[in-house]
Amino acid sequence: MITPASVSRQLTSVPEGTPRVLIVGAGIAGITLAQLLRGQGLAPVLVDRSADAQRMIGDNRAGYMLALMPMVDPIIDALGAREGYLYSSVGIERYIAHAHTGRVLRQDQLGELLAEYGDYRGISRSELLTVLTGAETPVAFATTVQGLVDDKESVTVTWAGGAADDPGCTEFDIVVIADGMNSRTRTLVPAHSREAADTVDTAWGGWVCWADADGSPDAVEEIWGDGFFLGMYPVKDGIGVFLGCPDSRQPLGPRRFAGEVRAKLKEMSPRIDACLEAIGASEDPFFWPLRDARARRWAVGRTVLLGDAAAGFLPTAGIGAGMAMESASVLADEIAAADRDDPAAALDRFQARQRPRVETAHDNSRSLAGLMFDRSRLLAAARDQVFRVLSIRTALKPILRLLDTPAGS
Repeated sequence: MITPASVSRQLTSVPEGTPRVLIVGAGIAGITLAQLLRGQGLAPVLVDRSADAQRMIGDNRAGYMLALMPMVDPIIDALGAREGYLYSSVGIERYIAHAHTGRVLRQDQLGELLAEYGDYRGISRSELLTVLTGAETPVAFATTVQGLVDDKESVTVTWAGGAADDPGCTEFDIVVIADGMNSRTRTLVPAHSREAADTVDTAWGGWVCWADADGSPDAVEEIWGDGFFLGMYPVKDGIGVFLGCPDSRQPLGPRRFAGEVRAKLKEMSPRIDACLEAIGASEDPFFWPLRDARARRWAVGRTVLLGDAAAGFLPTAGIGAGMAMESASVLADEIAAADRDDPAAALDRFQARQRPRVETAHDNSRSLAGLMFDRSRLLAAARDQVFRVLSIRTALKPILRLLDTPAGS
């Protein structure tokens, strides 16, 4: 459970002789790291610029339906959250690929493919954060970092907002920047600035909403269309719907564009019909711009990037949240083992261990995006023919290699 706690209050819990760790951003990566560090006897300070827990969890932000690969299983177990995780999610067993006309092209047994590694499960973002926070996770809300000064002995952090009793500035041994792909905090460190990142703009985006659960909670379905993309992702008691379009079509709005997609489809299953109806009926659904970013450097002195701040993923391989949690686990191990006099070395080790794995997954997402986002009917028809023979195993081969060699092995 997330509980409001000022920076000052959190600092009183830091055990003597342990590093003072600041985590900026109480998203999936930040909360995972904070909880893992607490399990290793540390007491990090966790801050978020959201006004409260409801704003942080309950809004329609991008990524609110997630498919988690088995690399998260050891983390879930380390947090003692297995029972809650299974209760709050659904097992994904099948991947159903549709032609651009709506006809089913192939069905792959995705759960069977991944079974040797662990579970593959669908979960909403809010449910995942609830699972990760456990009994108590203190967060300083409405708190924004205004300045970071690393003098090699510590990092001095200045604040805006927060509680009345919070100091105007505080010294930390390590600062973890985990506040998203468009991180404001990152710009305070010249080597971490937004300009120091490799970015991809697909010139597409998509509306996201919920549809009612149906009789196939174990099946993910996708239609890679000609000028549209429709993804249908089961979670507990619902289906996360993503309707993608070129940026130039966004002004049509979700209802009209859903109507365009409906007119293009020659075969319409009950699920497709219901998901298009849900998009059209949604009141001001969130529009998710499909951009990514990859920082050229993660660790700089006593500051380090984590999660989307290090590598913000396109959703095309369904791996971003899993890699954020895995990275948080590796970073927690390095911080817990760090010599307090030289935490920069621990952050460098984390970067050396985890960045190649994250960038492998990032490359896979980018390559799939090249197939997914086009507007040509001719190319869509050719892609359909490729999909007849391209198995999910082939498409996810780089991810399977990562699962074969878990982080830290």
